[in-house]
Amino acid sequence: MKCITLTVDAIIPYEGKIVLIKRRNEPFKDHYALPGGIVEYGESIESALIREVKEETGLDVEIYRLVGVYSDPNRDPRGHFVSVCFIAVPKGGTLKADSDAKEVALFELSRIPKLAFDHNKMIDDAKPYLVELLQR
Repeated sequence: MKCITLTVDAIIPYEGKIVLIKRRNEPFKDHYALPGGIVEYGESIESALIREVKEETGLDVEIYRLVGVYSDPNRDPRGHFVSVCFIAVPKGGTLKADSDAKEVALFELSRIPKLAFDHNKMIDDAKPYLVELLQR
């Protein structure tokens, strides 16, 4: 029996820009993506988001708002992955590529490159909420 894999992704406004990571592993190795990853069994989506962001960016974050649920069966070449995307705001930590990311970078909202998976769509969907946050 095939199963759906649940993942989380974070859009993080930081110093007027958006935090992206360069993926260390396939799929989309060496492509930029939003920080995020797989929800572990017994873990809440919210806890998974906070953990994944810390593992990939070194930042401690709190969830600001839900952006959406992305469930296109073809969004990930590994199989059917459903992602819950949040905007998360930093509340501590040090921005640095950590164990699960090859590099971390900041991009202006108007200069986001082509991202892995459907992460460009996630950012587009979040734009109405990001403008104010990026100006803080």
